[in-house]
Amino acid sequence: MIVVTGATGNVGRSLVGVLAAAGEDVTATSRGISETDVPPGVRHVRSDLIEAESLRPVFDGADALFLQSGGPSAHQLNPHAILDAAKAGGIRRVALLSSQGVATRPGSASHGDTGRAIEDAVRESGLEWTILRPGGFASNAFAWVESVRTRREIAAPFADTGLPVIDPDDIAEVGAAALREGVHDGRIYELTGPALSTPRERAEAISDALGEPVRFVEQTREEARAQMLHFMPEPVVETTLTILGEPNPAEQRVSPHVEQVLGRAPRTFADWARRYVAAFQ
Repeated sequence: MIVVTGATGNVGRSLVGVLAAAGEDVTATSRGISETDVPPGVRHVRSDLIEAESLRPVFDGADALFLQSGGPSAHQLNPHAILDAAKAGGIRRVALLSSQGVATRPGSASHGDTGRAIEDAVRESGLEWTILRPGGFASNAFAWVESVRTRREIAAPFADTGLPVIDPDDIAEVGAAALREGVHDGRIYELTGPALSTPRERAEAISDALGEPVRFVEQTREEARAQMLHFMPEPVVETTLTILGEPNPAEQRVSPHVEQVLGRAPRTFADWARRYVAAFQ
């Protein structure tokens, strides 16, 4: 059995579907999961990564774990307690959803340091492991849904600064391979899209998918900061804005790892926009 944490998120939800379609026995877990969040026949259990003891019944009888590193609440996790509970339940392999920032922003409390501590715990756990380090997600564009639906408008800072954003469905497929195939044990994969794309270009891709004009408005850094503080802690906001506006060469590098694992090129942002266009209609 494979346990997928964060199973209602952009990566976890897709991963559950990929594994179920492949005939795997899957348990999907997150804090608010319900029957409507999973494909028919998939076991779903509510749990909280911050409360490691809540995971023990989830892990019982499982042999593989997809562990998401917690996002903004990662600093609240006790990865050693989670991994101890996993081993007690019979888990032998873990695929960790980490972050590119572990490598590209060392010393950043909000991106590098916390993620590094979780990665270290996984590497030292005695389990077989694979670490996934994606960059920015294509699905971050869901933040534009309301403005596109109501005003056919997208506002974002740093209009012409490009990053190789990754389709979460590609992350999920790499995660499925890591959980099912031992050849990926002990590997660290950086996961990006196939090319740099700018916020202006991503807005154009959504416009093309809709078949309607979408106006792009470039925000100042301060305007974007004020907006992001409504749903992200200040240290995360500051580092995120720096990555978006002044990415270093490592953050703009296109990685070959998706293609190496899946045998095909990663999907473009335009691919993502076409598949999820209904959210913007």
